[in-house]
Amino acid sequence: MAAAVLLPWLVWLVVSLLAVFLLDLFAHACRGLPPGPRPLPLLGSLHLLGDQPHRSLARLAKIHGPLMSLRLGSVTTVVVSSPEVAREFLQKHDAVFASRSVPDAVGDDHARNSVPWLPHSTRWRALRKIMATELFAPHRLDALQGLRREKVQELVDHVGRLAREGTAVDVGHVAFTTSLNLLSRTMFSCDLTSLDDVGSKVFQEVVTEIMETVGRPNLSDFFPALAAVDPQRLRRRLARLFARLHKVFDVEVDGRLRERDAGKPRKNDFLDLLLDATGGGGLSTAGIDRDTLRSFFTDLFAAGSDTSSSTVEWAMVELLRNPVSMSKLCNELVGVIGSRRTIEESDIGHLPYLQAVVKETFRLHPPVPLLLPRQAEVATEIMGYIIPKGARVLINVWAMGRDEDIWFEPKKFMPERFLESTIDFRGGDFGLIPFGEGRRICPGMPLATRMVHLVLASLLNKFKWRLPAEVERNGVDMAEKFGVTLKKASPLCAIATPI
Repeated sequence: MAAAVLLPWLVWLVVSLLAVFLLDLFAHACRGLPPGPRPLPLLGSLHLLGDQPHRSLARLAKIHGPLMSLRLGSVTTVVVSSPEVAREFLQKHDAVFASRSVPDAVGDDHARNSVPWLPHSTRWRALRKIMATELFAPHRLDALQGLRREKVQELVDHVGRLAREGTAVDVGHVAFTTSLNLLSRTMFSCDLTSLDDVGSKVFQEVVTEIMETVGRPNLSDFFPALAAVDPQRLRRRLARLFARLHKVFDVEVDGRLRERDAGKPRKNDFLDLLLDATGGGGLSTAGIDRDTLRSFFTDLFAAGSDTSSSTVEWAMVELLRNPVSMSKLCNELVGVIGSRRTIEESDIGHLPYLQAVVKETFRLHPPVPLLLPRQAEVATEIMGYIIPKGARVLINVWAMGRDEDIWFEPKKFMPERFLESTIDFRGGDFGLIPFGEGRRICPGMPLATRMVHLVLASLLNKFKWRLPAEVERNGVDMAEKFGVTLKKASPLCAIATPI
């Protein structure tokens, strides 16, 4: 009897789901969306993403083309996988796609004060201008060359001690701590940690978890109706991680306000500049309050430390796996630097193979493989297809870096490809845009590129490097850990020998 009662309801459910599925397919065709995989009922194409979305989307683009649409849950997502299509979105129609699609995990409290996540608006432009003119402007960076030289020398001294002890160097960690302290000295005129302090490991773990949490596939992003309950608890987890960083920044801000009240001399660092913009101690004018400062510093420290250190680590991995490239770079350093042994930032322009190694690393291992997601502000026609208002747009720079139609032997680490090429990553060459392009290009690029070149060159100029015997036997684990940034899943630990 029970089965007889349930059978009509089961048939009704199956028919309803089938009808929804067919209507969705029909609507997809009628809306003129770019081609893409046929979505399943409710799920759409979520089942195709896996735990390495940059790779999964690259494979799908081989089937459906470099301009592809997917329904991920209830959200229309457009994926761009070629330089030509990227130019359409990031140059020709940049204004339409200048706003972000904010992951639910980020939370409103952070997003409303965050330069990476704020919509394209007057407030975003004002905060961005502060970063561009007062923090990352060429004259500011030139004035802080001595500080970067000091931080890199501390790195060299630390690696030297480990080398004398015969201890392997965690390359990503020492690069992270160096970047962290460079930023903290620029912001607060003090080091937040040291290379010998276990606290630097904790800070790195917090930043790494933030990047992984933001980049983790989240049901709330695919089914916005579920966002209120935060089913995976990612928003709550990220709020706790942000709070840990906020405590560190609050200590610095409160201490500086007390110094001002006591009439102590200014340090004229970035914190002084921001407090001047807030009217001293009130933290209210110019739209900058305490929450804005917290978000500002969180973004700068998380993105600045993580992306630069990850690039240095990937570059070292590739060089250790490719001894010929390692030898060419070391020979260039000897020829240009000679017995002086200490590298200055002015030397970088005379080290073309070093520059080629960094470009090749960005090509194979872009720090942010899908860039930060953009969102269509209005329905727009691109290349004969309609990108609907509100669609989420992903730029798969990882796929572009490994496209055989663009690059010769794209899976091979071959810096030589850039020696006779004018391709650069600072904008304009859409085949290599690790920092993005257009209005939303990463404002920290000028500092990041200086640090990556300087740290990598100093490590190779002062030391010879080899892999531990076990790694030499078994091979380097090249597995990636996906998040906002693309990190090496297992840290690179290498043996340094002073030259």
